[in-house]
Amino acid sequence: MLEAAAELETVVTVTEENAQQVLIEESKIRPVLIDFWADWCGPCKNLMPVLEKLAEEFKGKFLLAKINADEQQMITAQFGVRSLPTVMLMQDGQPVDGFTGAQPEQEVRKFLEKYLPSATDELLEEANHLISSDDYSSALTLLSQAYKDDDANAQIALTYAGVLLHLKRLDDAAAVLEKIKLADQDAVYEQLMSQLELAQEAGKAPELTELEKQLAKDPDNADLQFKLALQYSQHEFHKEALELLFPLLQKNLNYGEGEGKKIFMDILAVLGKGDPVAVEYQRKLYTLLY
Repeated sequence: MLEAAAELETVVTVTEENAQQVLIEESKIRPVLIDFWADWCGPCKNLMPVLEKLAEEFKGKFLLAKINADEQQMITAQFGVRSLPTVMLMQDGQPVDGFTGAQPEQEVRKFLEKYLPSATDELLEEANHLISSDDYSSALTLLSQAYKDDDANAQIALTYAGVLLHLKRLDDAAAVLEKIKLADQDAVYEQLMSQLELAQEAGKAPELTELEKQLAKDPDNADLQFKLALQYSQHEFHKEALELLFPLLQKNLNYGEGEGKKIFMDILAVLGKGDPVAVEYQRKLYTLLY
């Protein structure tokens, strides 16, 4: 979890006693950046403060493991280190990358970025936690931002579509699924497409369908608009309800002796402040109020 990451240890000194835990076991949880150094090594003294600064800055996204090559000769030999400073990155118990010699901070950042979770990865992780707690509305807020930042990320798109389906945002879910590339259309994609098709075939409650038909014949009938908006809200078609209510409030902010505004506000409250639809219609309401 994002909260837990802030509590993780950022820098550790490696000895033979903790090497297995730090270098192997910990690297199965998060990247471990090993810094082989020595007191006599000038470039080591230039590099280490850079590594320590980044370790603190990234707040536990990786662990900086410092190994004094003179004091830990067995470990140094096992990794085949021949010059100092040598930096290696461990993942899943194996060295996957590294460099030798002192590097400027910007170059070390570029090196780390290849292996550290991005901002969108973190949003996805937190959203999955919220989904596991059945907090789909809060998850939608995070996924909406993640999808906006990286809509080519299939994992984000599929998770986002799943939440949209759960919240009965069928049109929005269909739009997200439609953009997923053929190469990313895996079993999860197929499952979501099946859920979407079933939801679309199931249609809406008979009372909704009947009111929709009536409104189609008489689109300027405010009473029908209000009745349908009320039914939409009761069946959790929140976006559709807001789309009908807003024109009524534009004409009369006190429509239905204030009932229209009350329902509008109730829907916004249900969606939550961060929901993209809630944000959109909160702004629209603001233009009417002020």
